Amino acid sequence: MILPRTFGELRSSPWAEPPLRGRSVRDEIRANLLARLAGDGPLFSGIVGYDDTILPQIVNALLARHDFILLGLRGQAKSRILRALTALLDERIPIVAGSEVNDDPFAPISKFARELLGECGDATPIAWLERDARFVEKLATPDVTIADIIGDVDPIKAARGGHLLSDELTMHFGLLPRANRGIFAINELPDLSGKIQVGLFNIMQEGDVQIKGYPVRLPLDVLLAFTANPEDYTARGKIITPLKDRIGSEIVTHYPRTVELGMAITAQEAWTARGGRPLDVPDFILELIERVAFEAREDKRVDRRSGVSQRLPISVLENVVSNAERRAAQANEPVTVPRVSDVYAAVPSITGKLELEYEGELQGGDAIARELIRRSAGRVLEERLGGADLSRVVAWFDGGGALKVAGDERAELCVKGFSVVPGLVDTVLAGGLAERNQAGRIVAGCELVLEGLAAQKRISRSEELGYTRARPERREPGGGYGKGVNFG
Repeated sequence: MILPRTFGELRSSPWAEPPLRGRSVRDEIRANLLARLAGDGPLFSGIVGYDDTILPQIVNALLARHDFILLGLRGQAKSRILRALTALLDERIPIVAGSEVNDDPFAPISKFARELLGECGDATPIAWLERDARFVEKLATPDVTIADIIGDVDPIKAARGGHLLSDELTMHFGLLPRANRGIFAINELPDLSGKIQVGLFNIMQEGDVQIKGYPVRLPLDVLLAFTANPEDYTARGKIITPLKDRIGSEIVTHYPRTVELGMAITAQEAWTARGGRPLDVPDFILELIERVAFEAREDKRVDRRSGVSQRLPISVLENVVSNAERRAAQANEPVTVPRVSDVYAAVPSITGKLELEYEGELQGGDAIARELIRRSAGRVLEERLGGADLSRVVAWFDGGGALKVAGDERAELCVKGFSVVPGLVDTVLAGGLAERNQAGRIVAGCELVLEGLAAQKRISRSEELGYTRARPERREPGGGYGKGVNFG
């Protein structure tokens, strides 16, 4: 369809007739949302784990034409949800060409558009605004000013145009007026100063703004959406009560409720399809990585007020794949298969995303990260092989056996090393963790079993000695543990 390019052509098009003409952005979103609800497709693409909790609340808020706020800790997809709202906007809308505030040709709000329409009439040029350009986002920080959000007087404009400073044509509009007929999102709302919060309140309540003391009547057509940390939002002095009272819906987000949902999110977001060698990530490694985040969220040494972002398992998985990729390249292996040792190599992806309490700071992030990995391995072992008889494996170590396998060795050599432990490889194969011809998966499964046993304190593990008996006896001078095997 050929889009009208002048006001005269627009008046003879479907955009000049209801329901398109005069429809507010809230009604536009509402109509498109109802159409989506009547269909079979997803409401928002890429949002996992909120179908039965958060999304129904967002739908209710949009159908009610509410401004709303998402309250949640970091890494709970708040910003992604806000950006996904653009899918509920029309593909494009007409505006007066050159307008800074996206004026509706049939109901202009700026002096510029009104004068242009008065001078040119049907010849007034029309531009078309795509849906993605109708979303404006701002991260709130203490240094954000009224000029950033609302606007400011531009003396240069006044001098060049011969206007008074009080003339609307001298105004340089901020982000909010430029979001007219669209969605304006503010992340971390409580970080805005009280003065700017009052400005937002005036916009929501009266539709007017004051720039440098000059009142400018701008009945903006905009959907306001906010995000905030729950503790900041409820803290006295962080947000003014009148603004809080004008926000129609308050929606509390959450982390994935189950490990399976977390794994689905991580698999969706992590960059693992890198080309080159085929990649085979065992599902129990994916589960182990996800459980690290779940364990951290329950650990008292980790600051729960800060939260543990879903970006943690995403970053860990990417680092795990990278370490396995490096090993496969160095050893010239045909398939890249991540192992538990690769998860330990990804410790830097964990420590940087944990805010620790005082006790945690004393122990150190590296030690806590390694403990989280070991505990996660124990959980996965219990989940996958809880009914397996591992007494032969434990008995070998109790009898003085010790095993240390280098993490960068080829899979075939590692399998030989693990075969020394009676019943270890057989348990991995019987438990469905690997097939007989899958050396990489056998290694990953054996490492999982040993790490899980270490987590259950049935055997010991150290960087120096590898896997040993749970309470090794004191070594005699020149002696050893006996039956010790060191591969690589």
